[in-house]
Amino acid sequence: MVWKWLGALLLFPVQMVYLVVKAAVCILLPARLRDLSGDNVLITGGGRGIGRHLAREFAKRGARKDSKQEQFYLSKCFLLQIILWGRTEKCLKETTEEIRMMGTECHYFICDVGNREEVYQQAKAVREKVGDITILVNNAAVVHGKSLMDSDDDALLKSQHINTLGQFWSTKAFLPRMLELQNGHIVCLNSVLALSAIPGAIDYCTSKASSFAFMESLTLGLLDCPGVNATTVLPFHTSTEMFQGMRIRFPNLFPPLKPETVARRTVEAVQLNQAFLLLPWTMHVLVILKSILPRSALEEIHKFSGSYTCMNTFKGRT
Repeated sequence: MVWKWLGALLLFPVQMVYLVVKAAVCILLPARLRDLSGDNVLITGGGRGIGRHLAREFAKRGARKDSKQEQFYLSKCFLLQIILWGRTEKCLKETTEEIRMMGTECHYFICDVGNREEVYQQAKAVREKVGDITILVNNAAVVHGKSLMDSDDDALLKSQHINTLGQFWSTKAFLPRMLELQNGHIVCLNSVLALSAIPGAIDYCTSKASSFAFMESLTLGLLDCPGVNATTVLPFHTSTEMFQGMRIRFPNLFPPLKPETVARRTVEAVQLNQAFLLLPWTMHVLVILKSILPRSALEEIHKFSGSYTCMNTFKGRT
């Protein structure tokens, strides 16, 4: 037994070096992308914002180049289908029509992911109408945008229900079938605020930190599940309606991300089977600094960057 432990201990650093070298080689060499043409993709919060851009990107990348006759015969089995969930029918309908104009089959269902019973009910309806979901994108989110003492209790609960618990319900609804088929991908549109919180968005930061822990645990739990993977995307401030009014002190140095950029990089991460994606790459520096710098230095960085006051002009979605 002792020799077995000693052998494992000696082999461990060799495995680490091998994995690091393998990752470096994968970065340098072009990777094989997952073919999306036969997937059923469900996007929560798919009616607007990043969700709408995700639907466009999936439709663009999953479109087949077959003739119309071939598409007719393949449509039931091999063509990408996109399913949108959301609470606002007008936005869902507009996005659905746009995706259909792109030549991709698209359906929408009105669903509040913060409502557990509604999620399970609509998941059953999706399976009956469309089939098994192979890519689930947990994108739906809300932000109250106030300090703790200024926050309404119901608004705080709403953020936790949609941003965090909604992922529990949607994942529980579709993951069992993915495991059974050995084919599936769970995607979470998170935020860099899960790793570095700011004042004035305590509901959002808390829910995103919980969501990140959920995805980290889920990703590790899926390591022994063939064919089923997970991707967590942590973007910097993105210019969408949800964070309307938020102001960065140095916008030229730290420009907000475009939603179409976040969508493109997210779909790429799914096709590359990338577990975690920080956007932009400079956010890796933030994570490293937070790990090594004393609290006083981090506070000065927050003051200098303006993150202490960036939510003072917040208006949010109207």
